[in-house]
Amino acid sequence: MSGGACRLVILDDLTPYDEGHALQLDIVEQRKRSEIPDTLILLEHPPVLTLGRNADEQGVVASADLLKLRGIDVRRIERGGQVTYHGPGQIVGYPILNLHGLGLGVAKYVAALEEVMILAARTLGVASDRKDGTTGVFSISDSGGKIGAIGVRVTRGVTYHGFAFNVDPDLSHYDFIVPCGMSDTPVTSIAAILGEAPPMKAARDAIVESFAEVFGMGFVRPEFGLRRGPRGGARR
Repeated sequence: MSGGACRLVILDDLTPYDEGHALQLDIVEQRKRSEIPDTLILLEHPPVLTLGRNADEQGVVASADLLKLRGIDVRRIERGGQVTYHGPGQIVGYPILNLHGLGLGVAKYVAALEEVMILAARTLGVASDRKDGTTGVFSISDSGGKIGAIGVRVTRGVTYHGFAFNVDPDLSHYDFIVPCGMSDTPVTSIAAILGEAPPMKAARDAIVESFAEVFGMGFVRPEFGLRRGPRGGARR
């Protein structure tokens, strides 16, 4: 596929989930009106559990009191999928793309996001692949642990939400949920497999390069009225 130019937005500081969600919605509306090009947002969130549209609340196995004690928020959102975790050390990618312009259906789009994470993991020294009948990316070298999750939403052909790539998150936080409804599959990270964490910049660069390769896109600087928060802004 060849997607042309894509705007790259990188938020350097931890972005509260609600702020990141509002930013997505704002950019989605601009993209629907063709006011901006396709956009990839990369960020990290403070600890938060998110439940997709049809997620069973029993997928959260920790009590509300324990989650509050550990400083972990809970949000029910409009993406597909079950319960997942976001937190520091995890690269979250929110591609806001016009699938019609890319000639993609949802299934091929999800497969492309998996390929982005597979290639990025390989760049960082970790072999990974898909598993039949599931969505996401799983390590080959660490008991099949999941290192990349996907949950998307498409409205009028424009995507939002996206993928989460585990570089070096606190894996103990996954004990509070049934990750993506898969109780028999462990969750792992690039750091856990390698024995040390790669620099986040190197991991982020690997994601950017893989995304450009898979979607056939070149990146341009963010210059279309990006919303900025008090803790930091965005850069290329």
